[in-house]
Amino acid sequence: MSKPNILIFMVDQLNGTLFPDGPADWLHAPNLKALAARSVRFARSYTASPLCAPGRASFMSGQLPSRTGVYDNAAEFRSDIPTYAHHLRRAGYQTCLSGKMHFVGPDQLHGFEQRLTTDIYPADFGWTPDYRKPGERIDWWYHNMASVTGAGVAEISNQMEYDDEVAFHARAKVYDLARGKDKRPWMLTVSFTHPHDPYVARRKYWDMYADCAHLLPEVPALDYADHDSHSQRIFDANDWRSYTIEDEHIRRARRAYFANISYLDDKIGEVMEALRGTRAEENTIILFVSDHGDMLGERGLWYKMNFFEGSSRVPLMIAGAGLAPQRIDTPVSTMDVTPTLADLAGIDLAEVMPWSDGESLLPLARGTGGHGPVCMEYAAEASIAPLVCVVDGDWKYSACWADAPMAFNLADDPHELTNRADEAGELAAFVAEKWDLQAFDDAVRASQARRWVVYEALRNGAYFPWDFQPLQKASERYMRNHMDLNIVESSNRFPRGE
Repeated sequence: MSKPNILIFMVDQLNGTLFPDGPADWLHAPNLKALAARSVRFARSYTASPLCAPGRASFMSGQLPSRTGVYDNAAEFRSDIPTYAHHLRRAGYQTCLSGKMHFVGPDQLHGFEQRLTTDIYPADFGWTPDYRKPGERIDWWYHNMASVTGAGVAEISNQMEYDDEVAFHARAKVYDLARGKDKRPWMLTVSFTHPHDPYVARRKYWDMYADCAHLLPEVPALDYADHDSHSQRIFDANDWRSYTIEDEHIRRARRAYFANISYLDDKIGEVMEALRGTRAEENTIILFVSDHGDMLGERGLWYKMNFFEGSSRVPLMIAGAGLAPQRIDTPVSTMDVTPTLADLAGIDLAEVMPWSDGESLLPLARGTGGHGPVCMEYAAEASIAPLVCVVDGDWKYSACWADAPMAFNLADDPHELTNRADEAGELAAFVAEKWDLQAFDDAVRASQARRWVVYEALRNGAYFPWDFQPLQKASERYMRNHMDLNIVESSNRFPRGE
């Protein structure tokens, strides 16, 4: 029996609380709702790190940032760390990426045989935080609150241009794969940058939410003094004192965010239409996931960078491979994707599992096993030392040597308003045994210091960027004089003879 094809849809900054069992009923997302209806839906899936590059490196490798060294959005993802693309390619798959993965460093493929677009974010060390300067803002790249105050309608933006291109190339690739010129099974990852801020949406999608009942957060903004110390640092990093956030700003930002979920749904629908049209859907495993979430104004917080549910919880759905559609409420991790894909493709990961943090979700999906505690780490913007977190059952516990610990019972307190750290002794002991926070801090500081030296050196004089440059062989496209016209036309048609 031939191995299944694998189609992965990844989105950016999609709040998992909006996907309690697939998309919430009030979201206009017919394609994702159809996918959810035939998927295993992991209602409590968590990122390994609530920031783009660390979360994505962990997703691809099945390892926490403390193992990958991808602590922040400017940390190199080393070429010697196997990813799901490496594992599948080694097992005979053709592997392709259309879109964002925020690889930093000279390796811009990490196991992908082909990459169809460049990335939307820079590949160098220019966004490196500096723990030696706590509280320092680097305005040209640090988040501020302009994404909220400037929310609204636009027909084109930097991010729309990017995601339009991602969907175009992904759809073309699905058609090309159907032609069967390469007989290997395939894995295609399609990775969009929406609904990541700026909160700007096309009128078509904006109008869908004119009467939306969810344009204000459930938990209003807390006073600055009432926030935990890490949240206060996030406010400072976002330059909150320079902005006055009114309810209308919040409504417009959330409305645009919801609108961009509908925009993404259309883009995913375009790719799915090509998959169905080429008769490939039945033999294709489809996985939908986000890298991290977005607080969307809950408690007054926006974007990510913390372990609260809006920031750390993400949607995760898997369809195909004979898996029975169902909802699973056991906490799981995006780091589980790599061992799960390997399991689905019949790949033995014994060589790397001792150095991995994820586990296959198939036993859980098939009712034959459970899942251990889910771990997260954060060591990037707005932090002054690494933060760690564990979710086990209804409880979530987070710790940092610079802050007081926090623990919440999510069943009793879903909005995480009552800190019950004094009741979480077992989780505190788990954290103390698993992490050496001082050693973690030392490693992050050393990495940051090295990168500042290297970045300043490489920007002095001639600059050779690491940004991926997609190339097309024009001499091998369409019709050229070294080709037989009869063969070109017949081999590029699918289906043939219908």
